Amino acid sequence: MILTCPECETQYFADDSTIGESGRTVKCATCGHSWFVGPEGAKQGEASLGAHETYRLKVRERRRRKSRNAAFSAWTATAAAALVIVAGLLLFRGEVVKRWPESASTYASIGMPVNRFGLEFLETEAERFFDGTTPILEVRGAVRNTTTRTVTAPNVRVILLDDQGVRVAEAFAPISPSAIPEDATAIFTARIENPPFESFELELGFVPADTALAANGSQTQ
Repeated sequence: MILTCPECETQYFADDSTIGESGRTVKCATCGHSWFVGPEGAKQGEASLGAHETYRLKVRERRRRKSRNAAFSAWTATAAAALVIVAGLLLFRGEVVKRWPESASTYASIGMPVNRFGLEFLETEAERFFDGTTPILEVRGAVRNTTTRTVTAPNVRVILLDDQGVRVAEAFAPISPSAIPEDATAIFTARIENPPFESFELELGFVPADTALAANGSQTQ
């Protein structure tokens, strides 16, 4: 018959005669656990199953435990990897936005706005005047580097809106100097000829220099 230790599941082959008609208590040579084996090779209370059936049940249970443990380990590893990715996206969101500008709106929507360019607007002013007979709108202002490194200046985008908040015109202006040291300031001047009569307010923002060049090129075509 086959004997299986209920503690460590080590299997032994034993002759029926060593168990006897009334059964006996045996001891596992591997872990030292003792248990009673009935005359049919089963533990007391399981004699009706038979030794081979008991063995098959234990094997199936062991396989189920291994399967559950493997699934748990896989889910744990997946959750840990997801947490690492999320933490990285939050901690290094500045770099993420630099490489993927569209993600800035996602961060803003969860209450974590990202200053992609590391600059902030200081005082600004707008003035209307005539250059000869041409009406001019000139927007002047200053920006400050809020980072701890030298920043390559983007361009300033000036958007003119009507009283309904609809865009009616836009212009771009470079920032001088083009390299802004830590905590230093720089200036810009945007000049818009023939600003639309319906212009009601203006909106300022930063754009990469190549974006401004492409927009200016499309406007001149």
